[in-house]
Amino acid sequence: MPELPEVETVRRGLAPAMEGARIARVEVRHRGLRWPIARDFEKRLDGQTIDGLGRRAKYILADLSSGDVLIMHLGMSGSFRIDKDSKNSDVPGDFHHERSKDSAHDHVVFHLANGRTVTFNDPRRFGSMKIVARAKLDDEKLLKSIGPEPLGNEFDAAMLAAACAGKKTSLKAALLDQRVVAGIGNIYACEALYRARLSPKRLASTIADRHGKPNDRARALVDAIKAVLNDAIKAGGSSLRDHRQADGSLGYFQHNFQVYDREGEKCPDCKGTVKRIVQNGRSTFYCPSCQK
Repeated sequence: MPELPEVETVRRGLAPAMEGARIARVEVRHRGLRWPIARDFEKRLDGQTIDGLGRRAKYILADLSSGDVLIMHLGMSGSFRIDKDSKNSDVPGDFHHERSKDSAHDHVVFHLANGRTVTFNDPRRFGSMKIVARAKLDDEKLLKSIGPEPLGNEFDAAMLAAACAGKKTSLKAALLDQRVVAGIGNIYACEALYRARLSPKRLASTIADRHGKPNDRARALVDAIKAVLNDAIKAGGSSLRDHRQADGSLGYFQHNFQVYDREGEKCPDCKGTVKRIVQNGRSTFYCPSCQK
């Protein structure tokens, strides 16, 4: 599933085509995504202007002139394609895989008044779209239990330590808990823990003292999280399996992995060897020699 950098990369790719554009018409070709698309979906979108595109964790949020917000999630294999017109698709880049051209996977099509067409394609249909009123967004069940944004100013060592204080789970599991911090998945949890030189098996509670205050581990981990996410966004995300940027090109951050998917290879910074273990059903990659 795409993580925060991938979703942010897609949001930035969609913004030039969608922000400020009026939705002339919406086609829903298949309502059966992760949950059924509401019957009034088209009616609530037709004629509305997209005032802005934001992101909350792994969700893309489109603010509409009506006061509604369109919440979009890529799921496992979802992607957006931006077409200039019926004959020309905007798919620049030297490093990309061809997208699915099976129209059965083009589930939602936004026809914009600026001449662009934005198509949501999702072979596995784990993606989702939902419209909620802006005034009720804070109470939306998809969003209200999500933790702080890791790139926000409010996310710091004190906040992370407080969230992990007393936890009996592993530090890796805590980072994957969206209630602790938003948008971090398996890839960036592994990479951040490596940069902070912290073992994924370490108890989450060990980044806080007995009073729940942050220690040096918490400070190092927060710095590592922010750094790895920013680096990944600059590189256009990580192109694993189905992820594509909005223009169709692949991200390049996978070339910068220090430990993820490098089982059996030498650690970049010590004489150790990258190891793979399974935690909570997910593969964890780390260096036992320098991550303690």
